[in-house]
Amino acid sequence: MSTEPIIEPDGIDELERAIAKTAPDTEYLPKVARMTRGELDALPSRVNEMKGISALAGPANVIMQLALPAVGYGVYESTVDSGNLFKHPIKRTRTTLAYLSVATMGTPKDRKAYRKAVGKAHAKVRSTESSPVKYNAFDPKLQLWVAACLYKGWEDMQRIYGDPADITEEAYQHGAVLGTTLQVPREMWPATRADFETYWNETVESLEIDPIIREHLMSIVRAEFMPRWFSLAVGWWFELLTIGFLPENFRDKMGLEFKPWQRRVFDTHNKVARAILVRLPKPLREFPFNLLLADTRWRIRTGRPLV
Repeated sequence: MSTEPIIEPDGIDELERAIAKTAPDTEYLPKVARMTRGELDALPSRVNEMKGISALAGPANVIMQLALPAVGYGVYESTVDSGNLFKHPIKRTRTTLAYLSVATMGTPKDRKAYRKAVGKAHAKVRSTESSPVKYNAFDPKLQLWVAACLYKGWEDMQRIYGDPADITEEAYQHGAVLGTTLQVPREMWPATRADFETYWNETVESLEIDPIIREHLMSIVRAEFMPRWFSLAVGWWFELLTIGFLPENFRDKMGLEFKPWQRRVFDTHNKVARAILVRLPKPLREFPFNLLLADTRWRIRTGRPLV
């Protein structure tokens, strides 16, 4: 029997209804429920723009995600080589950033296509009898944590490079698409931003990073997944940014020290980057996310793999 969501006569399926529930105004949901799929695809984005410079914080966000043991071992033990950061760093980076662009800037059709593609890859990621912890990449609780890290990362980037006033309850509700674009039911997303804070703090407090996963994460900090010439040339800069973007409680759990000179360089970098960013036109501010969204749509149209 097929487990695919049933397409209803009005052209909106379970995923699209979940996304529609993030709408802040009471008139929006009934309007969306009556739309055809083509009309849904034509809807403009209802979230804040993704700033391309936030990609610099990507490695730090990956470390946050993998700090949860079941997620960390799921990635560490995965036999899906096509998604292995250390074997295919460019491809892995592209698919991760493309996911963010689709989840935050894409249409329901884009998100559904990407969810199916990710689902096929996740189907192969399961723990074995020898795994230190049990995991299943389809577990919505694990995917909720990944989505929570991505949303938390968006908030941090708004504080550094954007306008903190944009961190609103409405923006938080839109953040649910980071989970529903995976297999997280809408109702699992904490109901309010205050509920999210409770979930976040309790989860972070419970995290313990064992030596195996810590060493794996340190190899990300040191950019060892990149070519040797990269590590020699700018590895120190990559490490500085990764440590800088990591929240303090994660640095403590990793046993990382943010040296005073590193903090000064990090703060100066952010001030200069912000000054440049506010003067750029929107297409340049959103690069490479806007390009990756266009690439994803091209891949969908031409039947090419998304992940």
